Amino acid sequence: MLTELAIRLWRTTDPKCLRRFLWNFGAKGAWSVVRFHRRRRRGEVFPPFLFLSIINSCNLRCEGCWADVDRPRTLIETERLHRLIREARRAGNVFFGLMGGEPFLHPGLFEILERNPDCYFQIFTNGQLITPEKAERLRRLANATPLVSIEGDEAESDRRRGGRNVFSKSMRGLRRCIEAGLVVGVATSVCAGNIRTVCREAWLDRLIELGVHYVWYHGYRPAGPRPAPELALRPSQLLFMRRFIVEMRSRKPIIIVDPYYDHAGRSLCPMVTGVSHHINPSGGVEPCPVIQFAADWIDDPRGLRRLLVESRFLAAFREAAARTTRGCVLLERPELVAALAEEFGARDATLRGKAKAELARMTPRFSQWLPGREIPEKHWAYRWIKRLLFHDCGAYRGVAHEEEARALELARQLEKEPAAREAAPPARCGG
Repeated sequence: MLTELAIRLWRTTDPKCLRRFLWNFGAKGAWSVVRFHRRRRRGEVFPPFLFLSIINSCNLRCEGCWADVDRPRTLIETERLHRLIREARRAGNVFFGLMGGEPFLHPGLFEILERNPDCYFQIFTNGQLITPEKAERLRRLANATPLVSIEGDEAESDRRRGGRNVFSKSMRGLRRCIEAGLVVGVATSVCAGNIRTVCREAWLDRLIELGVHYVWYHGYRPAGPRPAPELALRPSQLLFMRRFIVEMRSRKPIIIVDPYYDHAGRSLCPMVTGVSHHINPSGGVEPCPVIQFAADWIDDPRGLRRLLVESRFLAAFREAAARTTRGCVLLERPELVAALAEEFGARDATLRGKAKAELARMTPRFSQWLPGREIPEKHWAYRWIKRLLFHDCGAYRGVAHEEEARALELARQLEKEPAAREAAPPARCGG
């Protein structure tokens, strides 16, 4: 599997793009994580991976989106964004996820890539604005990987994303990136409506045949102004997805990204471990993209490193979540999120100004925490990488037994609910 993957990367990727991917993201990114672990042992948490929502505008209206795409355009100005990246670079961070809205609507996107050749950028995009000229420009720069969001087949993509021919337009952008020789990924929010389509061997085979190099699966999170809770995965579906990912990692020549479990299959939250935090288009520093409250802002005179290391809100949030669950604290304990925001004076960081009301309407749900039903990594390479670089960093020092019992009871209740849009798929992997 690894040999075939290496051959695919070698044959389908522009040499410069491959070198930058292996050096900027691989070697330098791994060193950033090593430095992160060293800082954490000193009590300093500065994430090695920062996710930046650089603009709120988007050309689509996706079901379940938490970005303020219907509000007036708000963005992190190019010079401000460049300064932010250089401050993070001085602290040892070389990897940035550029999110939106749609990042290709940001007028300074390519300038940012050009001015930071020593960094690596993952661009979360729907792919529809990627022209052959833009794909070629990305190839020349060679320091970015487009991660194209595909939510399933034609019917599911069009329904979920609020338009016609959404799937075909996104696939067109994806193919342009592949033809340009970029390192290319596909991101999928797995929900009750598409799990039967995207968690199948045939789906991965199709992406491999197209020339996709990696996929990123994440469970759908019903949050924001249009939460669509009926799409949330049941515990049995979460187990099915995890089992599918572990099995396919040992068989398919494609990288499968799934940062929500360690090598032993224990769930974790990248925000709780301190591996990543999020900065929104207004400059607010948030625990993660779906927890839209900020007590700190990037124009703070202390500078980015001190701001993140000294943030009382982020530290308290990580600690409270770690004591409560190994899963997603927003899904499982929305009332705790509201209480922490109130205690530390964190402001609603959305443009719509309704984040608190949305929290109050949320019903607690099960997330990726599966006490007693852990599925360890099967392939040695994933076990080794996760054991060495991606683990809980000592953040979880034991979740209280009553919280574990609460999670199990919630899981049992959810499994008893009437099926939503799709029944749970059969507990097997394959096409």
